[in-house]
Amino acid sequence: MRFDDTLDTVLATVPSSPASAAAAWRQIVDLVGRGRVDGDGWAMLALAEIRSDVALSVRAASARALFGARPPAALVRMLALDDIAVGAPVLRDAELSDDEWIALLPELSPTARAVLRHRRDLPAKVARALESYGPVDFVLASGAIAVAPASAEVVAEVVPPPPITDPGPFVSVGSIALGLPVVAEALRRENDNEAPSLDPDGVFTIADVVARLEAFQREHDSAPVRAPRVGPIAGRFRFETDAAGTFRWVEGAARGAIVGLSLATLAAPGAPGVDGVAAGAYRRRSRFGDARLLIAGPAETAGAWLISAVPVFDPASGRFTGYRGSARRPRPHEQPERARPAADTLRQLVHELRTPTNAIAGFSEMIEHQILGPVAEPYRDQAAAMRGDAGGLLAAIDDLDAAARIESGALQLRPERIALAALIARIARELTELAAARCATLALPDGDAAVHADLPATERLLSRLIGTLLGAAGAGETIAVRLLDAAGARVGILVDRPAALAAYPGDAVLAIDSEDSPASLLGAGFALRLARNLARELGGSLVIGDRHLTLYLSAAVDRAMGQAQHN
Repeated sequence: MRFDDTLDTVLATVPSSPASAAAAWRQIVDLVGRGRVDGDGWAMLALAEIRSDVALSVRAASARALFGARPPAALVRMLALDDIAVGAPVLRDAELSDDEWIALLPELSPTARAVLRHRRDLPAKVARALESYGPVDFVLASGAIAVAPASAEVVAEVVPPPPITDPGPFVSVGSIALGLPVVAEALRRENDNEAPSLDPDGVFTIADVVARLEAFQREHDSAPVRAPRVGPIAGRFRFETDAAGTFRWVEGAARGAIVGLSLATLAAPGAPGVDGVAAGAYRRRSRFGDARLLIAGPAETAGAWLISAVPVFDPASGRFTGYRGSARRPRPHEQPERARPAADTLRQLVHELRTPTNAIAGFSEMIEHQILGPVAEPYRDQAAAMRGDAGGLLAAIDDLDAAARIESGALQLRPERIALAALIARIARELTELAAARCATLALPDGDAAVHADLPATERLLSRLIGTLLGAAGAGETIAVRLLDAAGARVGILVDRPAALAAYPGDAVLAIDSEDSPASLLGAGFALRLARNLARELGGSLVIGDRHLTLYLSAAVDRAMGQAQHN
């Protein structure tokens, strides 16, 4: 049985700040968008509730992060009806059924429908439904022209004409002309002496508009030449080959990069050409579908394509004459998966381990406390032991997660003022059983100091550092923790090294992974390396000496005292 409590964990935390609301939004959108959570349950209600507290930039980033996923219709609708910066990334990539698309179209804005008009992979039924909104998206209203933008990124600026004193059922042609973007631009740039003014309610004169267009064109021609923009990337093309398998005819894409390629030759890795599916089908003179073709050359045709073709034979002689087929861009789910960084893979593994371990710990606690009914004492003892082992495993999983976040640069820190004496005392109480098992003593510092650091990271750092050294202590040995004088910008925390680690001088103590540690399932070396890396992330350092380990963290400065010293 597999348990996934991810959504419950996210919903259990009530967003109390914009930062927590943004984090919850990103997590829920990712879970719903990738099919980990049902798209018509509590998750969507939670998104609707916290949407107003999440910044537009965060909502847009979470929408872009769904590239390659297949979000359900409910999530697509919520994001598509949001700001165009949120809706455009989803609408460019979403895959819905015909009925779901047709139900969504009336709710979209003209700008959002303009994004869909640039897709070439929509079903024919949806494309026809989208075309029916042309009269709505391109409409004359109040004497101005509302022009649906050519793309989601470029929106033409339209200058409204002067108000009409006696509006009738018809609008003058001059008023319409003033609403055209190119005429509006010419009017802004015109010289008052170059052409007469254009009266929107007067007689329309072609020469007036032509004069302004010529003035605008002259200024445009004299402007500095800018680098040409890359044209739109082709989405489909048709082709034919000869009997040798060589592309001879192409329609719908630039011919120069395609003509001359051959179905008969298997391409080398990374080089232009076809894969084994197309090459094998050519040798057998059989049809093939969705074979891969890699093209080099201009940006509009370069990249990967999926090609399908059928063989063609001469009706009279039966002689093979070539192939006739079509090519299309692969959809996101048809792209080959890229190798994921090791840290991301480890974080995914950690998440998969945490879910069943939490379930084991929960069921063990239920048995131990007889939640579901009476349980014999031996079974309760076994359940308590299982819960303890699960707790140790969860601590190791959290250490792996922290190490992976540090490696991938995803460790989030929120520095605050931390009193060290109270924090070390709390850690010492958690290590009481370990000290008793080792017959050792942990001596706490007498004074106090404050540091400016992230509380969870600092607590994990001190817990792993002190626990590892205490776990290596022998019977009757004392591990003392001292706070050094915080006169400068850093606070020093000095911890004694136990005698058992004397065989590992200096930094050699970081390489004892083979040694078992009562404080960490991953070994003493891993725990100390994690402590060192956490110290670096916090802006401090861990100095390993022969008799002591000294941790340096940034001191917390009292602002009132700092101002008094500068006055």
